[in-house]
Amino acid sequence: MPSIFGNQLQIFSGNANRELAQRIAERIKVPLGHATVSSFPDGETFVKFDENIRGNDVFIVQPTCPPTNQNLMELLIMVDAARRASAFRITAVLPFFGYARQDRKDQPRVPITAKLVANLLVAAGVNRVLAMDLHAQQIQGFFDIPVDHLFCSPVFYKYIAEKKIPDLVVVTPDVGGMKMAAAYAQMFNCGLAIVSKRRLNATHTESMNLIGEVKGKNVLLVDDITETAGTITSAVELLRREGAKDFYVGIPHVVLNPMAIERFQKAKIKELITTNTTPQTEIPGVQTKVLCVAPLLADAIQRIHNGESVSSLFEIRAGVKT
Repeated sequence: MPSIFGNQLQIFSGNANRELAQRIAERIKVPLGHATVSSFPDGETFVKFDENIRGNDVFIVQPTCPPTNQNLMELLIMVDAARRASAFRITAVLPFFGYARQDRKDQPRVPITAKLVANLLVAAGVNRVLAMDLHAQQIQGFFDIPVDHLFCSPVFYKYIAEKKIPDLVVVTPDVGGMKMAAAYAQMFNCGLAIVSKRRLNATHTESMNLIGEVKGKNVLLVDDITETAGTITSAVELLRREGAKDFYVGIPHVVLNPMAIERFQKAKIKELITTNTTPQTEIPGVQTKVLCVAPLLADAIQRIHNGESVSSLFEIRAGVKT
């Protein structure tokens, strides 16, 4: 598919989420490019593009989800290989941006790893970044190249609106997520509540206070990412004590570990709603809906390739944007 600049669009994938890359390619109606991405016996990554990419517009789909370091190195090496193969432009498609939560110095003598990763991507040869639901929007400023930042909210809105949940209130389990929660509350024309938390350590948090009314309400808890589910499940406990009824949890990036699975099972939520920005596994006993973001990413890729604006993809309905 040539662009207005005459360059063919090609989509390639590392090993992090090949299924998502395949769905994006099918949506755009181009074949997923052939590339060998493997490991030597000593663990070093080997990359070879198995088709000509000279002068073409190359998009590499690779979320840097766990194993984070392995997937990040695959992406960096794929970018370097594409640059040395004379690709016209290289866009890193990051449905999930690993290290995003290390975006500031919150204590002495610690790094800002999100900025380091941005520097590495630019140094490797990335010309543009397409990301989804970054943990902090200021991460866009860590890059000295264009960054298109998409939101999963249009996908979430469509699914949740069709459920027609009565007496709904949107709740953020963290004060830092207030802007996101306020946007959802505006979309659904419902109430908003905030839970404040205190982080005890890397895997445990304590919900402290509630601002807003949830008694007799059905709750939509929204956050951008969960790994241990500590913030979400402690908020559920507090809200249940305050008289909330059913709990729907909407999180674009769910990176599950055994602790998170156990916590979700004990929380007794009505439904966990997430996306396929990272590969997902079932949680026994927990109703889970995995929404597909491939159409949204595919539309953005086509617009970037054709030199068109991607801002209209942020629109939810008339007068409401994320």
